[in-house]
Amino acid sequence: MKIYILCDMEGISGIRRAVQVRTDNAEYEEGRKLMMQDINAAIAGAFEGGAKEVIVADCHAGGGQVRIGDMDTRAVYELPGMGCIMPSLDKTFSGVILLGHHAMAGTINGFLDHTMSSAGWFEFSINGKVVGEIGIEAAYAGHFGVPVIMVSGDATTGKEAVATLGKVETAVVKWGIGREKAKCLPPEKAHAIIQKAAKRAVENAKSFRPYKPRLPATAQITLYRSDMIDAYVGRPNIERVNARTMRTKLKRMLDIVRWLS
Repeated sequence: MKIYILCDMEGISGIRRAVQVRTDNAEYEEGRKLMMQDINAAIAGAFEGGAKEVIVADCHAGGGQVRIGDMDTRAVYELPGMGCIMPSLDKTFSGVILLGHHAMAGTINGFLDHTMSSAGWFEFSINGKVVGEIGIEAAYAGHFGVPVIMVSGDATTGKEAVATLGKVETAVVKWGIGREKAKCLPPEKAHAIIQKAAKRAVENAKSFRPYKPRLPATAQITLYRSDMIDAYVGRPNIERVNARTMRTKLKRMLDIVRWLS
């Protein structure tokens, strides 16, 4: 059984202030250390649940946060590419774990809530349903018929995962206090929750269903300013809806974000 772990940073246990996820801040190294502990807890749980192969990628700021020398040696690490969210993912995988994730832009008490780009993206939808990164990544995995089986992060992230995907294991490790702060579980307790959730998810991987929006699909994005849309005017298959919004038609979910690159 093959499992893919896609790790973000904002939802990692112990990360409670924005500075811990910013590469230009001294506290970023602490954030990386905390991320590695969550990753290793998820890897351990996946193997306990029956995984024979685990691939890990980190997608925060384009990837590169993983301290590979600290990673469980049973797993393999790779970097995501432009528009290629999980490079090695294919139909041979049994499930995807979204680790350390966050709620979509505009979520009350969502710690560091945003959708893909906190500097540019205001709202993203698929076939009229507003989704965050959980929905986007689940749709990408669904292209290959692979379900998201577990999501970890703050309490709002867990609620969003269930609202978007239906049946899914969740590991809630903290609670947002507004957007910029969070209260967190002690590390040992958080890691135990992640490990147990990953184990259950992998054990029951066959019971989860891929997230597969109807095709052809309409993908629509609203950005923060009108000039951000100006850059896309004239591109094939992109329709401007209003000053800050554009949309396209997708024949496959593999292209869920590639049309924006």
